[in-house]
Amino acid sequence: MLDPVHLALLASLVFAAAVLYSMVGHGGASAFLAAMALFGLAPAVMKPTALVLNILVSAVGAVRFARAGRFSWRTYWPFALTAVPLAYLGGAVTLPDAAYRRLVGGVLVYAALRLWLRAGGAGTAATRPVPKAAALPLGAGIGFLSGLTGVGGGIFLSPLLVLARWADVRVTAGVAAVFILVNSIAGLLGNLASVHALPPGMPALAAAALSGGLVGSTLGSRHLPSPALRRLLAVVLAVAAWKLVTTPG
Repeated sequence: MLDPVHLALLASLVFAAAVLYSMVGHGGASAFLAAMALFGLAPAVMKPTALVLNILVSAVGAVRFARAGRFSWRTYWPFALTAVPLAYLGGAVTLPDAAYRRLVGGVLVYAALRLWLRAGGAGTAATRPVPKAAALPLGAGIGFLSGLTGVGGGIFLSPLLVLARWADVRVTAGVAAVFILVNSIAGLLGNLASVHALPPGMPALAAAALSGGLVGSTLGSRHLPSPALRRLLAVVLAVAAWKLVTTPG
């Protein structure tokens, strides 16, 4: 259980992560997991908390980006068709603490590397249709990993869409927001009993995530986060990954 000072610090990190991540259509689960790891929260608490916060942030982003015309159903549905049921199944799986820490640590390292290496990317090249034969299995893998770890899958889907030229950055943000929202809901429903592990300070964390999502998604329709901010977040994720993997139990 966190004391008031540590809760306030964690809420501040949640707010900052929600602002930065929601600017690009993400829910921020990887950063939320990193922040909770820095404060030593147990894996049983981390997964449902990250999913709930993800739902709040991505719900705001999905509405904002859709209203701005940044969502493409044609790009979204081939991935979501297999991702949603697999996210539900992944949510139903509870890994041993040590295995969960290693797996989430790996996800955080991936997120850190992607943020660092593509900090200044813009991605405005011409796009092409999503091949269903590729999207269906990719969606299944992303969905299962999303439910298993408590992330929404945006950190995997977004670079895939941009690098394969299946969507530009703005549309990718809108598609990712909806994808994360639905996957996070499915992952939480897969293990609904886990909500009993939510921390006592959850209302404060939820308020921080929601307000951060409102700020970030509003800015996201006009600007992308600066390279310096992305690289700073990458360092935080890497430190959290190290702490998570090296913490006993």
